[in-house]
Formats: sequence, structure tokens, C-alpha cells
Amino acid sequence: MNVQFKKGVLNLCVLVLLDKQDRYGYELVQKISDQISISEGSVYPLLRRLTKEGYFTTYLQESTEGPPRKYYKLTDTGRHYLHVQLSEWHTFSEGVNTLIEEGVRND
Repeated sequence: MNVQFKKGVLNLCVLVLLDKQDRYGYELVQKISDQISISEGSVYPLLRRLTKEGYFTTYLQESTEGPPRKYYKLTDTGRHYLHVQLSEWHTFSEGVNTLIEEGVRND
């Protein structure tokens, strides 16, 4: 899949996944990788940036499988940002789908 497509939606994927429950970094990578082929290294810089921007808070939780895990929790600011992003995504994807359908019909 095109790298630019992935970069554009990775932000939204992380926000959507954290809206339902707190998750640790590797869990986010695995969940996204189930649907989209991504590298683990693409998610962590995004998590750092969005945390710095106030969309997430973090906390450590003990794990039975090794060291404590850093969990990410969506803030109220993050939830608002998610809703703005979802609205923009729907508008954008509807526009793209309309153009694709017009192109297919004209073939």
C-alpha cells in the first residue's frame, strides 16, 4: 500500500483505537497491523507527538509478561480532536469515492 496513504490515516487509526480503551504501544501496532501493513517504528513517533500535543496521557501498568507497559489514554482534548478528524475523513473519503465512481462509469 502507498506510504502516503498510510501516513495520512495512521493518526486517525490510533485515535479511534484509543477512544474505546487505553492501550500500550505494541498493542496499537498489532491492532493496526491486522488491517494495514505498517512498521512498528511508524507508530511510536506519532504517539510521542500526540502525547506532547495533549491528546493522550500516559501511565505505567505492571505486566505479567515483562517490564511495566506504558499505556496511552485519550484526553478530552484528544476526543474532540478525534471527532474533528473523523468529520474531515468522512468528507474526504466521500469526495474521493465520488470521483472514483465517476471515473469507473466513464470507462
